[in-house]
Amino acid sequence: MPKKEGKHADMGKDGPAQCKRAKVEAGCSPSVMSFENPDSLFESLISPIKQEVFFREYWEQKPLLVQRNNPLLAAYYQSLFQLSDLKELCGQGLYYGRDLNICRCVSGKKKVLNKEGKVNYMQLKKDFDQKKATIQFHQPQRFKEELWKIQEKLECYFGSLVGSNVYMTPQGSQGLPPHYDDVEVFILQLEGEKHWRLYKPTVHLAREYNVESEDRIGNPTHEFILKPGDLLYFPRGTIHQADTPPGISYSTHVTISTYQNNSWGDFLLDAIPALVFDTAKEDVALRTSIPRKLLMQVDVADSTKKLSSLLRRLADRLENTRELRSADMKKDFIMNRLPPCLGCDSDTLTPGGKFPRIDSKIRLQFRDHAVITVEPDQENADEIRREMVYVYHSLKNKRETHMMGTEDDTASEEGTPQVCALKHLTAGLHKYTVEAKQNTACSCPSNYSKAFCLAVTFLLRLMDCGFLCRTWMH
Repeated sequence: MPKKEGKHADMGKDGPAQCKRAKVEAGCSPSVMSFENPDSLFESLISPIKQEVFFREYWEQKPLLVQRNNPLLAAYYQSLFQLSDLKELCGQGLYYGRDLNICRCVSGKKKVLNKEGKVNYMQLKKDFDQKKATIQFHQPQRFKEELWKIQEKLECYFGSLVGSNVYMTPQGSQGLPPHYDDVEVFILQLEGEKHWRLYKPTVHLAREYNVESEDRIGNPTHEFILKPGDLLYFPRGTIHQADTPPGISYSTHVTISTYQNNSWGDFLLDAIPALVFDTAKEDVALRTSIPRKLLMQVDVADSTKKLSSLLRRLADRLENTRELRSADMKKDFIMNRLPPCLGCDSDTLTPGGKFPRIDSKIRLQFRDHAVITVEPDQENADEIRREMVYVYHSLKNKRETHMMGTEDDTASEEGTPQVCALKHLTAGLHKYTVEAKQNTACSCPSNYSKAFCLAVTFLLRLMDCGFLCRTWMH
């Protein structure tokens, strides 16, 4: 891939304020983004920084500024979203609040200037030009295929939801007050220039969004101008504010964010209930009753010693079994992420080709879009619930509702069964296969044929979902 010269700034905690940044000449920056696989996409996003360097020195630690003098990359960034796109998008039916906000930073606070209902382009342009309002466009990947491609690959790369917002700010104006976010942030400058100031975090790796006052944050630790083709990364909790300098007609940048509620603490909250449930089946200590009236006491300090002992028993079980199941995080990710961006190649999801033989080797498509979990049988209400294998996939997810919460209940309800359909069939396959091995009686000519028929049915469902390639490898 042809590459051109660029430069990046190491923005460590001890870096000087203002624009006096140590700059390292880099040998290259990408001409275009690479969509060959998730790794190559991320590599081209942060180029010329290498992935191992990024995660060793920057991720969750300190900001990274990559300044590129690359007209080809700047033109590509501009194609992702432009201010001029708003006229056409408004014609598709945008709504205040749901699709965009208009706002200004006034006396250190965010002032929202939204109207009611549907967005009128001429009114939006008037607020932008005359009121110097910033337009915050929510989740543009719903409308822009190139952003869809980027974010879908990044979701594969991180194994976490990836959202985005576009900010368009007129000259001499600022949309948001100093604040920090609960997400890892990648800024791509698309049009114009943006003046940025970063400050020392008051809460490292913050778990929630918060506005900070100017008198509390002190002087900026870093100050710089982003130009088209430049990239900025900073960890969650980094206090920041940005404005469009006078003399620059307007600025457009896209904020790509990830790793919201995706920490070890979140994973433990998700996985510990299953660990307790499984351990209690075998350890009578967890099944003994709590003291009388414990739930009625204000001070439960006397019980902390017992709880500590039980937690140690859980830790011992985890060390011995090495089993820790995620209950909801996996499902939430796979059921809410973007589907694959196929472009004109949507036929890859259409069943076809030769049916495989029993000794065929088959290749799965879209492996990054499926997760396998082992859970109790959700369809069996009996006291003894067998462990089942569930497959969740995102091939039928809707791009139009990505990262939009639950405002569109109809779309959400339509999306859920599509994701769960393969789950139930896989559970059935697993169930009857186990029964066949245990010589359970069935209506087929033999136990083997019962399992085989289920396996064939399972392959057909994989074809229907688009997981199996249409060319079989015999």
